[in-house]
Amino acid sequence: MLTIDNEKYICSLDYAVSLIKGKWKAVIICHLNDHTYRFSELQRKLQGISEKVLTEKLRELEEAALVERLSYPEIPPRVEYRLTPFGFRLFTVLYSLQHWSDEYISIRQKNCQKQDTDK
Repeated sequence: MLTIDNEKYICSLDYAVSLIKGKWKAVIICHLNDHTYRFSELQRKLQGISEKVLTEKLRELEEAALVERLSYPEIPPRVEYRLTPFGFRLFTVLYSLQHWSDEYISIRQKNCQKQDTDK
């Protein structure tokens, strides 16, 4: 058992998954992998995410030190988001998972098509 911030986790993998669980966090990390985005740019990239949810997820990723919020003292104020070094390292893991998923989906679809033609 592992305890971090008064939360109990089965192991370090359980903790890592907790950092990106949910629909949007992994997707946000993947979009920030090679670019710094302003809030509205990122929201346009993530079709279907509300302003409230994006704000909440960015704050959680920032609190986990995976995303960095850059605030510029301009008028109007400009805020940008980018991955931290740990966020980028996590992206490389997610990128591998995405490729695994692409391959798995392809195989599953071929198997389903084969089953349909065998009927």
